[in-house]
Amino acid sequence: MGINFQPIYILASGAERAKDKLDTTSNNLANVNTPGFKKIILREMSQNIPNNPKDAKELFTFVRFNDTPVILEQGSLKKTERNLDLAIQGDGFFTIRDSAGNTFLTRNGHFFVDPSGTLIDQNNNLILDQNNNPITIDPTKNITITKDGTIYQNNTQIAKLQILTYQSVNPVGNSYYTGTGNPIPPKYQIHQGFLENSNTNSIKEMINLIEAHRRFDIYGNLMRALDQLEQKTHEIGRA
Repeated sequence: MGINFQPIYILASGAERAKDKLDTTSNNLANVNTPGFKKIILREMSQNIPNNPKDAKELFTFVRFNDTPVILEQGSLKKTERNLDLAIQGDGFFTIRDSAGNTFLTRNGHFFVDPSGTLIDQNNNLILDQNNNPITIDPTKNITITKDGTIYQNNTQIAKLQILTYQSVNPVGNSYYTGTGNPIPPKYQIHQGFLENSNTNSIKEMINLIEAHRRFDIYGNLMRALDQLEQKTHEIGRA
């Protein structure tokens, strides 16, 4: 009598989904204090069991995760009174360029001025203006940034921040994102001297983490029990 591995494969697939949930929830919790971080969820896709299983290629269906959308819900604003801390209220992202020339989006507006006078983020990536150019600031002069992202020094406009938004974005790490499709007109206000908090609810994510961990343990225990049962059944069949 051969061992039927199909139930174990089904349970293993469920355990894999639970692990995906654990990984995503852990990432959300790890970034609960990261300015501008947007939480990620795993959206489930379920399939119906056929009315007549004999006509189906597979007798079992299980819940799978269809995609992992980024939740763009507004985070609360925290006052810092630091001139180069900027928060976006509404739609849109700041645009940055890394040393390799790649352009990304971010809501983390914790900015600095490097020794050459270039506006950068905490990862030393360039902040771009509306013409896709780096922004140069005189650190010895007062800086004022208006609600639309226009930057003034000594009452003279020196640049305007490029704010882009998309229907959806994909996470690439370090609170950076890439947009999907074409950009759409954003509706936003820039708040100077503020940072946007993560939109992750730590209590809810901790509950999700506990549930995912329990779910993973259950699948593991069931796989071990089923494996032992199949082994004993196989031994009886040979007796």
